[in-house]
Amino acid sequence: MDPRIREHAQVLADAIDLDGGDNLVIKAEPAADDLVVALYELAGDRGAHPVTLRTNRSGRAIRGYLRSADQADVEFETPGHEQALVEEADCHVVIRANANVTEMDDVDSDTTAEYQQAHSPILNERLSDRWTLTQHPTPANAQLAEMSTEAYENFVYDAVLKDWDAQEEFQEHMVEILEDGAEVRIVSGETTDVTMSIAGNHALNDTNVHNIPGGEVFTAPVPDSVEGEVLFDKPVYQNGREVLGARLVFEDGEVVEYDAEKNAEVLESILETDPGAKRLGELGIGMNRDIDQFTYNMLFDEKMGDTVHMAVGRAYEETVGEDNTQNQSAQHVDMIVDMSEDSRIEVDGDVVQEDGVFRFEE
Repeated sequence: MDPRIREHAQVLADAIDLDGGDNLVIKAEPAADDLVVALYELAGDRGAHPVTLRTNRSGRAIRGYLRSADQADVEFETPGHEQALVEEADCHVVIRANANVTEMDDVDSDTTAEYQQAHSPILNERLSDRWTLTQHPTPANAQLAEMSTEAYENFVYDAVLKDWDAQEEFQEHMVEILEDGAEVRIVSGETTDVTMSIAGNHALNDTNVHNIPGGEVFTAPVPDSVEGEVLFDKPVYQNGREVLGARLVFEDGEVVEYDAEKNAEVLESILETDPGAKRLGELGIGMNRDIDQFTYNMLFDEKMGDTVHMAVGRAYEETVGEDNTQNQSAQHVDMIVDMSEDSRIEVDGDVVQEDGVFRFEE
């Protein structure tokens, strides 16, 4: 086993504070088996109780299930036995590891959205516990990133195994700006100009807890405050399909117009899942300078230091102030705007980033 895998497992166990007596649920595909083994070893060392499930977002098993259910016209319900398992769990590790990144390409988008909506109570329960999400490098993910397997492994582990104390200190500058701010404006070229209120909400410093790798500062917009137009000029890889050139227009916080250059029907299935899917649940600012190339993997791409991302759908509870409303949805889909050229981020009228450079970096 590559020794970096055991280091990765250690980072994950520390992120969820894995301890004696903890009921740990791991969700992973077979391609991540080495990382699962390393986590089981740590669980044994610490006296925790692990159980592993396949993920419900990728892989041959879920593809087969969803296609069969679609043909049988099954109406999805929240599976009580899975919900009971999650309710009994103390902590969770979700591991992405694709054997085929396009495995879900021939699953109907509406079917996928309905399935995710039925599982939203399970997701909400998991998010209320200690949890983390990570990537195990596979040849399929390397191919998607247009990298050799070895180069992609190095890319992943360089992003995961780093000085997180220094990264947290760097990102804290942006946390302080957003915590004191009320209105954010994002401008990029002639295609993006959007404003939103963050008044009363919280900015979180994401380093190595919920997302591994971390490297962003994120908050929640006030749901009805978003106004303007956004062109997400980086691709979104959703359910094995690439959405290019997604464009959203907001009025009173709601998407009132949308389109995409490629796979617009996938974007439609996301936004039409439920009412909350047409509102923003997150504004994130990428700050990890060690992630320096686009890899079609949102876990990494959204952390790039000259990007912002906005997620339609669910807002994270910890980002919402007690006097504000948390946007609810079965969806949480991040989309990226390149901020490296002809772009700026304003907070209460002050420019805090221009052409990808933060004012505290100058």
